[in-house]
Amino acid sequence: MEAAIVLSSGGLDSTTCLAIARHDGFAPLYSLSFDYGQRHRHELSAAAAIAKAMGVGEHRVIRIDLRQFGKSALTDAIDVPKDRDESRMAADIPITYVPARNTIFLSYALAWAEVLYVRDVFIGVNAVDFSGYPDCRPQFIAAFEALANVATKMTTAGAGRPFKVHAPLIHLGKAQIIRRGLELGVDYGLTLSCYDPDAQGRACGRCDSCLIRKKGFAEAGVADPTRYQASL
Repeated sequence: MEAAIVLSSGGLDSTTCLAIARHDGFAPLYSLSFDYGQRHRHELSAAAAIAKAMGVGEHRVIRIDLRQFGKSALTDAIDVPKDRDESRMAADIPITYVPARNTIFLSYALAWAEVLYVRDVFIGVNAVDFSGYPDCRPQFIAAFEALANVATKMTTAGAGRPFKVHAPLIHLGKAQIIRRGLELGVDYGLTLSCYDPDAQGRACGRCDSCLIRKKGFAEAGVADPTRYQASL
């Protein structure tokens, strides 16, 4: 069996990705989360609980500070957009985009992979319900994978198969992702996708991520287990 690293945000997509890696026979599994200066830490608690529930061999949280650069509603004193329809979400790259985030996260995963001599990394990016993020596109995944294969001792010295970035959700809609996760036994009640949860970790229900998630459960025809704020 081959080991794999899974980037885990504690959200719906990354948790489904973890379940897919487990189902596909990768073992042991390592999960990697980031305390990057995001405005809330509830997603980190969710990622830890998910790692435990899904039998991950080792879960790590890497601390970096993307607040130093700002320019994102997730790391700066900028309001998170609420109550936007799909046309507004798709109109441009939203202010919730964190500059170069997935490039940074995958770079850390690559470093850990080289230490562990792991050649497979999973990331739950999605190019269908992706809110316009440029680092969730197939072109980005292909480019990073090509970079990784000329960037490390592991991939340039000696024998061994190439480094692979797996993005199994990249062409799926949210309802398809949810159905696949349920087939694999994912407990979506453990996950948190909200950009602006309250102090108790309850989802706002109004940010782009919440709206896409709610629509996904509705289209999948299954109950939404998300804890929303009392006013919803």
